Amino acid sequence: MSTSTATLVAGEGVAAASGKGRRPQPPRRFSRQSRFAPLWLLSPAGIVIVALIVAPILFLVYTSFTDFNQRTLFTGEVNGVGIQQYVDTFTSPQFWSSTVLTIGFTVALVAGSMVIGVGVAELLTRLGTVMRYIVTIVLIFAWGMPNVASTQVWNWLFQPGYGVVNWMLTQLHVFGDLTNLSWSNNTVLALFNIWMLVVWQAVPFIALTTYAAQTQIDTSLIEAARIDGAGEWRIYFSVVLDYLKPTLLLIMVLSIIWDFNVFNQIWLVTQGGPDNSTATLGIWTYLTAFNTFKIGFGAAISVVTTIMLLILSGFYIRSLLRSGEDL
Repeated sequence: MSTSTATLVAGEGVAAASGKGRRPQPPRRFSRQSRFAPLWLLSPAGIVIVALIVAPILFLVYTSFTDFNQRTLFTGEVNGVGIQQYVDTFTSPQFWSSTVLTIGFTVALVAGSMVIGVGVAELLTRLGTVMRYIVTIVLIFAWGMPNVASTQVWNWLFQPGYGVVNWMLTQLHVFGDLTNLSWSNNTVLALFNIWMLVVWQAVPFIALTTYAAQTQIDTSLIEAARIDGAGEWRIYFSVVLDYLKPTLLLIMVLSIIWDFNVFNQIWLVTQGGPDNSTATLGIWTYLTAFNTFKIGFGAAISVVTTIMLLILSGFYIRSLLRSGEDL
């Protein structure tokens, strides 16, 4: 070994030995400006949320304690009424009938759309490539159709006199002549009509979301279950649905929120009739605030409805958190 090489090696050894006792350098502190950088980046979104969500909610709560009405829109005069409008809400027979209808209708909508949507998702997994693409495209088009437009098309199908559905039912010669049947004039038929409409509009999202989650299941789990002698039904309920549980819980929470707030379909089909028998809380709120111009009273109904919805959604979210599943 040459003298220069030995000197270099010795120098490196001394440097390494001297570095062993050094303390690690403390992490460099960020400047105050860099610490607040995330807040500056989030501030535009925060301003939009405050302006479009928080401020209207606060104004809604404020309005619910006043006699805000049609006169207020022209004169600006508004008087505080305390909790009187909340008392009127809970003592109104229409509130309780609308609440029962809303909750029952929400349960029926969520159950129907979930069962059919999950069934369609399972069907997609069993179709060939070409048919699966065709069904997927049809579902996407059905889901992407504007809500109001699809509801109007649905109304035409069930119109008395020239509706295709009435004509087809008449051709069966089972129910008699139903050509002039008005679905919206009968409470049961009107609710069933709206139920079919909302479920039809909800199924594509549920089916495609569930199918996307179902394609992520490890096929070795299914094969192992088959080797153990499990049938198709047992595999589906014990393996597939168990894997899909977090996704289905999320879809259920979203469906509860959407179906609880269904408005367009009911308004365009029946406008809450006949005799307010199809008036859910959303429809009753609209009729109170904008037909009779009791805007303060309508605001009180909206606040109560929002609290009810938060309680219903919170129940399922709490169940999801307790299960320890990750979405």
